[in-house]
Amino acid sequence: MRRDPVADLREIARLLDRRGGQTRRAQAFRRASDTLAGLPAEERARVDASRTWANLPGIGATTARVIGESAAGRVPAYLAELEASDGPLVAGPNPLWEHLRGDLHTHTEWSDGSSPLEEMALEAARLGREYLAITDHSPRLRVANGLDAERRLAQLEHIAALNEALDTVRVLSGAEVDILDDGSLDGAGEVLDSLDVVVASVHSKLAMDADAMTVRMVAAIATPRTNVLGHCTGRLVAGDRGVRAPSRFDAEVVFEACRQFGVAVEINSRPERQDPPDELLALAADAGCLFSIDTDAHAPGQLGFLEYGAARAHAAGIAPERIVTTWPADEVVAWASARRS
Repeated sequence: MRRDPVADLREIARLLDRRGGQTRRAQAFRRASDTLAGLPAEERARVDASRTWANLPGIGATTARVIGESAAGRVPAYLAELEASDGPLVAGPNPLWEHLRGDLHTHTEWSDGSSPLEEMALEAARLGREYLAITDHSPRLRVANGLDAERRLAQLEHIAALNEALDTVRVLSGAEVDILDDGSLDGAGEVLDSLDVVVASVHSKLAMDADAMTVRMVAAIATPRTNVLGHCTGRLVAGDRGVRAPSRFDAEVVFEACRQFGVAVEINSRPERQDPPDELLALAADAGCLFSIDTDAHAPGQLGFLEYGAARAHAAGIAPERIVTTWPADEVVAWASARRS
């Protein structure tokens, strides 16, 4: 039986990402896959015949062994081990999980994600999602290859073409936009107005004075283009990037602003974020806020992280109807665009 080493390498990367975070190991398998897929046919045949995959850039001993096993028609041992240990990310019942229809915060290789837009969409469809918002970063976040107006418009055309080709999932246009120091949003206003959804997040000066941070966040929430307040504390509790303390702000004031302006508080499902913390999630629930359970995925395997967010929302007693990602796509788009009208 013939196997595709490129597909096996990418499946290993997907399963590694699913285990938690955008790991360097997953990226190594993805790079090896890209190297192999990018070879001209004659060069690929020569390398396969001589079994010299490890001589190619981006392919090491482990990835070469996977390629060799796959090329021989065997399930690579590394892949078999990952598949055997794969299963639900959350143990026990997860009642909210079945209510989730979409995801409003994801990234692709257009900014700091590791995979093409098409791969993210196809994985979302495989998981049974009805819609997926692509929210690559805004221009100020250069470290994340944020999109300027020209690239954003090009991505909009790409998304439109993809939606013409797909009938299994709807791709929504979006952006994760930096909240600037004064609470304004990064990026050209007319471009943001053309998007289906805008996630506004703080990425800089996270240790700002609490009063100033409160004013900054409320100003962003009051801006008519903001639909979702992303990872509100900015904390990190684990992972490759280490640990980071949460930002300080008056949460009662911020969540009341979200309630008044109809901005959803994101339940960021990344295991290294778990943002908002439990006590703030409870406070936002008591305040009557809407919520958006999102993955903040940077790779296809991370789209499964919604399980974590669903479990946290259920534990906080949040009803499905208050979670915008349980709504149909048309209802989400209408809700998001209503603020700009």
